[in-house]
Amino acid sequence: MTYRVRTLPAVRRAALALAAVLPLLACGAARAADAWPSRPVRVVVPYGPGGAVDVATRKMAQMLSTQTGQSFIVENKPGATGTIGVSQVARAAPDGYTLLANDTTYPLLPHIFKQLPFDPAKDLQPISAFVFAPMALAVSKDSPYRKLDDLIAQARAKPDTITYGSGGPGTTPHFAAEGLALATNVKFMHVPFKGAAEATQAVLGKVIDFQFASTTGVMGPVQGGQLRLLAVTGDKRLAVLPEVPTFAEAGVKDFGVVNWTGLWAPKGTPAEVTERLQREVAKAMSSEEMQSFATKMGAEPRAADAAEFGRILAASGAMWGNVARNIGYDAK
Repeated sequence: MTYRVRTLPAVRRAALALAAVLPLLACGAARAADAWPSRPVRVVVPYGPGGAVDVATRKMAQMLSTQTGQSFIVENKPGATGTIGVSQVARAAPDGYTLLANDTTYPLLPHIFKQLPFDPAKDLQPISAFVFAPMALAVSKDSPYRKLDDLIAQARAKPDTITYGSGGPGTTPHFAAEGLALATNVKFMHVPFKGAAEATQAVLGKVIDFQFASTTGVMGPVQGGQLRLLAVTGDKRLAVLPEVPTFAEAGVKDFGVVNWTGLWAPKGTPAEVTERLQREVAKAMSSEEMQSFATKMGAEPRAADAAEFGRILAASGAMWGNVARNIGYDAK
């Protein structure tokens, strides 16, 4: 039997050929990143229109469209506490043309569902968080509750009679309200809706007593005089609503839930694309237009990169896990 041995010159020729190809491959990858986005980008909001995530995402999509010269189209896919929309993005091609927008409800999901149709750690990767807005307790303009103390006193005197609305069980407003109930030793009655905007309409129509919401989602009717805020989370009062006390000032200590909006991409999306998107979000948030938008919504006008976003998600998950266990809602 005869064996053919590759000679050193042949090996050298192969190495030289590979060396010649590698720069071309690198250039091709760079061109692909530079070319993104070459067609419209779909941004899935897993809740109904009009809520905090929808409002902040639509503004960011407008900015990204202007900056990149390509359309960023927001699609609302509500249902099952946002898991329907999240699942669609988790199954999408990891090419940068399908993104997920969500808020602090995302790290809540593993605590309220025994089994999810996606793996938050393996199927999606965080890109950037932006528009950090405090949570607020909102009542209608004609509500008999003028102060937080009034509402808490009534809830203590008549348990399960003070009603509040949310975009569904397991959402951030649901857990925020239950967290307040724990902190003040009262019981509220939860009335779930299909989305935060529907809950807002129920407060306006006096169908329910109050709503927990991100300031981003309710600032319009608040500034229009249709809603009143009894308290906001955070360490200081809002510059746009200086008359509204913080929860600490209203007598509820250590109650601080901040709602942010974030973007995720399917796992495996090229780093060149995710890094470009991260830069574009940061650029948008540094603009005068987005700074003004966030400030008017009572939000902190900044962006968090992927590393910081990851730390925020971990901290939020731990916080929500504690609340879930205390109210007997933990899926585990």
